[in-house]
Amino acid sequence: MKFSRLFLNRLQNQPPAHDTVVVIDVLRSFTTAAVALDRGAAAIYPVEGVSAGIVLAGLLDNTVSVGAIAGGDPAPGFEYGNSPAALLEAELAGRRVVMSTAAGVRGLQRFRDARQLYAASLVCGRATAAAIRAAGADEVCFVITGEWVDRDGDEDVACADYIEALLRGEPAPAEDFARRVRDSDFGRRFVAGTWPNLPLADLELAAHVDRFDFAMQVAREGEHLVIR
Repeated sequence: MKFSRLFLNRLQNQPPAHDTVVVIDVLRSFTTAAVALDRGAAAIYPVEGVSAGIVLAGLLDNTVSVGAIAGGDPAPGFEYGNSPAALLEAELAGRRVVMSTAAGVRGLQRFRDARQLYAASLVCGRATAAAIRAAGADEVCFVITGEWVDRDGDEDVACADYIEALLRGEPAPAEDFARRVRDSDFGRRFVAGTWPNLPLADLELAAHVDRFDFAMQVAREGEHLVIR
């Protein structure tokens, strides 16, 4: 099995990966998505763009909208921001979640033509590695979405390192990777307590390695991407 890394905000002229692509957004898109599925959501529809998300939520039945703009503030017109902690008590059983975020969702759309596509975060890291192994992947490309001009993205690099270590059969102490999430540039903003839409509870959830035992494979249904 061969491994590679791409950084979403450095792509420009780089060719897309075609075998197995793991798009990582630990803080917070794919931690939020995992919580929604654990809460019984029927499906998650990752949609790029706030306006497109609002339109799709209006077209589908029994939906709830979850989204954020760059920096983590809630997307206007959406029922929930991109906060996994906020969804812990939400009534999501059987509902379709329309999700629009600035990083993770954009990464999924960029690599929608991959043979196998996964949304990943540390909360489902081991399950993601197991799914990749079971699918017989030859090449695995990890897409880091959290690196920006003011963020090192190490929360996502840590997740990629964790999944790759598991696939290689190497030691992977969970707390080492959880610590990197907390110590990342973005992670420290949650700790600071000065960003009202970045609650510490979200960070603690995102740093909970292997909280869930399912992977989040992304499928194409017509023109839409869907996570079930």
